[in-house]
Amino acid sequence: MADYLPFDPTPRAPRVLPPPLACDAQFHVFGPPERYPVRPGAAYAMPTATIERALAMHRTLGIGRGVIVQATTYGADHQVVFDGLAVAGPGYRGCANAAVLTERDDAYLDRLHAAGVRGARFSRQSLGIALTEAQQQRALDRLRELGWYAKIQPEAGGIAENIGPFEDLEIPVLLDHMGRPDPRRGAADPSLAKVVELLKRGNFWVMLSLAEKISRDGPPWDDVRPIAATLLDAGPERCVWASDWPHPVSVRQPPNEGDLMDLLFRLVPDAVLRQRVLVDNPASLFGF
Repeated sequence: MADYLPFDPTPRAPRVLPPPLACDAQFHVFGPPERYPVRPGAAYAMPTATIERALAMHRTLGIGRGVIVQATTYGADHQVVFDGLAVAGPGYRGCANAAVLTERDDAYLDRLHAAGVRGARFSRQSLGIALTEAQQQRALDRLRELGWYAKIQPEAGGIAENIGPFEDLEIPVLLDHMGRPDPRRGAADPSLAKVVELLKRGNFWVMLSLAEKISRDGPPWDDVRPIAATLLDAGPERCVWASDWPHPVSVRQPPNEGDLMDLLFRLVPDAVLRQRVLVDNPASLFGF
């Protein structure tokens, strides 16, 4: 199993603080391993990144709400999410891994809902959890029963490669990482075009995140600005932002979270639109 780099341990405050109740729509919690062992067959493990360190980072950034997203590292065992939500309190929600919808019973799912979980993520297959067609259909059926949203992680080559089974869903669908387009291709990128098309349907949402890996130019990642502008123009009421802390499977040193927040202010320079992206839109999608 490869070794991946840890998060920057000294996040700095952004140059401009976000509005009150700003939301980080995706961060993860890892370890400590003696309490949360990595599941057999996991594609990766990460250095310890506890809920306490996540909340300290959020306080530094001025973040008041967040969504703990279950990593494939733990599969259908969501104890790290249960415990994280208990520590974080009512300003936080959870997003399960879709594997739990096929591996656990209704009582377990009811516990997740009671803890604050409101969605399930269908992760890219290279990260170690691949559902069969029948399992995927069962998972989607249970999402409808629970009233949860579906969250789709793009493949490394862009979401155009794996969005097919989810295109016709009528429940809320959150597309991760701007659909992971290639900024060098501009408007011609098929993943960017697909996200724009889906945003116009009314039930699809997109997460402005992963700029540090989508960028081809490197810091300060300004080559992703045209992508974000296109998405914000297509669906300003259905864009949210996420840090993706602690930046899983990073082979380069993850960025300082203050730098990512400063980038957000360049992506969304208008204060009214930032209020939507950071506060109003996540409140609507995640049920704050």
